[in-house]
Amino acid sequence: MIVLQATQERLLAALQSVSGIVERRHTVPILANVLIRRDGGVVQFTTSDLEIQIRASADFGGDAGPYATTVGARKLIDILRTLPAEQTVTLDASGGRVVLKAGKSRFTLQTLPAEDFPLVQESPAFGPAFAVPQKVLKRLLALVSFAMAVQDIRYYLNGVLFVAEGRTLTLVATDGHRLALASAELEVEVPRQEVILPRKTVLELQRLLADQDEPIELRFASNQAKFTLGGLEFVTKLVEGRFPDYQRVIPTAHRNVVVLGRLPLLAALQRAAIMTSDKFKGVRLHLEPGLLQVAANNAEQEEAVDELDIEYGGDVIDIGFNVQYLLDVLGVLTAEHVRIELQDGNASALITVPGDEHFKYVVMPMRI
Repeated sequence: MIVLQATQERLLAALQSVSGIVERRHTVPILANVLIRRDGGVVQFTTSDLEIQIRASADFGGDAGPYATTVGARKLIDILRTLPAEQTVTLDASGGRVVLKAGKSRFTLQTLPAEDFPLVQESPAFGPAFAVPQKVLKRLLALVSFAMAVQDIRYYLNGVLFVAEGRTLTLVATDGHRLALASAELEVEVPRQEVILPRKTVLELQRLLADQDEPIELRFASNQAKFTLGGLEFVTKLVEGRFPDYQRVIPTAHRNVVVLGRLPLLAALQRAAIMTSDKFKGVRLHLEPGLLQVAANNAEQEEAVDELDIEYGGDVIDIGFNVQYLLDVLGVLTAEHVRIELQDGNASALITVPGDEHFKYVVMPMRI
């Protein structure tokens, strides 16, 4: 039977939307495959890594009868990428294999039984659904995801905290040395829900989200989160554990405040970073009325010093930071100016955007 018939462009887009979590080599061989299920005119493509499951549904031409099988996802995508975008592709089922035909090309692919594909058991107790525009969630994730921990023994740091309460959605990430918080307003009021999305889920969501107003629906359960956007359904397990009390980490009474241009500061830090090493990423900031000095040196006795004229009338402060932690935040922000609040050379710094209460970044100093 003809399982589906579509242009290369449409079929490739559908498969690419679900293939991000698929690994070429997996301890469970069938998880390297995509589950293709046809029912009437609708074809579903499903992938899973046992933690995350993504399903895309679309109307494709073909025979109407029900059919299901699994095929190697990466191989199928690799074949489609070599074909012209406007070419019609047919997937034909024949004797335990599928045959892909396009123009004068023909590929016979091995399959594994659909009934052996391990589907994620969805939670029966999801909380109330709420939605945000895709571009809003994409922006929130960009503003915090860089601060996630990577393979930290404190597993609850290897992800992003989502807190939905009232009409606010707040995202928080921290690796223990810095903390990023971003929030947005919701159109509906929701009861407090708090979940930690794993790192892989966050990265995959960022890949799938588009810079558009089309909404993405979010639903949370005690052990799962579910996202629906367009014809895509995304279910993921959550990170178990208690996220640190992020409110206590955010400084509230720093007496020294400086507002300066984001791009000039970013450029000065990038220049100073050239003189740091992979093992030691420290830069020194010297703050005095009217002047900010950025300095760095390395084991070869090389040194970089940059000065910025600023409007500042507070204390003289010498403080060290991991330069990458500053470059990361200045790189994701788009505002013209940033606001830095400091207490002294030993306390955490708070970086915000003037006039915007929806973003906060806390970074701990380092000894230099």
